[in-house]
Amino acid sequence: MRSETLKISGHNFHVVVAGDPSKPAILMLHGFPEYSGAYFDLIPHLQDNFFCIAPDQRGYGQSWRPTEVDHYAASKLVGDAVAVLDHYSPDAPVAAVLGHDWGAAVAYGLAFRHPGRLQNLIIANGVHPIPFQRALAAGGTQSEASQYINWLRAECSEEKLAANNHAHMMGIFSKHMDMSWMTPAKLAAYQTAWGGADHIRGMVNWYRASFLKVAAPGVPLSEADLPNLPPHLLRVPMPHLLLWGENDTALLPECYAGLDDHCADLTLQTIPDADHWLLHQKPAEIAGHIRKFLIR
Repeated sequence: MRSETLKISGHNFHVVVAGDPSKPAILMLHGFPEYSGAYFDLIPHLQDNFFCIAPDQRGYGQSWRPTEVDHYAASKLVGDAVAVLDHYSPDAPVAAVLGHDWGAAVAYGLAFRHPGRLQNLIIANGVHPIPFQRALAAGGTQSEASQYINWLRAECSEEKLAANNHAHMMGIFSKHMDMSWMTPAKLAAYQTAWGGADHIRGMVNWYRASFLKVAAPGVPLSEADLPNLPPHLLRVPMPHLLLWGENDTALLPECYAGLDDHCADLTLQTIPDADHWLLHQKPAEIAGHIRKFLIR
């Protein structure tokens, strides 16, 4: 793996790449509260067959971390990903875009708005906006599991996340999850990537800029309260693989209920004995499913 720096709209973005650039490319988009290191366990299992591209997304790691919420609008996050594709694969679509957690939101955005830039879409424990908003609005188990979103959106949450050597950040990271993969060396790398409150603000601004509405437990939201999500604009036209760690307690299976209504060609692959951090827990197995899906 090697580090590179791209200029996107005049700002520095850090990208980790691995493998032969002449091989089929996979753009790998991380979520919260990770960085390009989200893929460091997976990349060694794919780099012989694919050119792996893992950026630190806006607000994370060594990339540009503006403090204003409006810099994190979905169109700007997707625009960053398009710029990365313009640099590494300007003349042809990449073999796949792989998104995890918030990275899935950007990956879906690429599939909706720039379908010619990717041949396949792969999502690992991430969500399509329509079924996710439906689950968030229902006031049920997903609404309850997602109350942390409102906590993160509150002012000064970044200061609480940075305090006591990132103790609360680790609490969110590890709540009801298997963290046996988090070695002391990896934890040190994550804490370096997180930095102080001024840096973490960019990370939580993804939540503040999001249009998604979260119901209070037991208090469903009405249709009038919800954002307009036109299905014809949010359809996945290319082959789509959804990898799902069955023990995820942050995102529940109801998050993808009805997903096939919004996809031309959906494959669901559940991963037993894995949770939200499946990319770290089962990298060899995940890589096998990706290879099988792409080399078919």
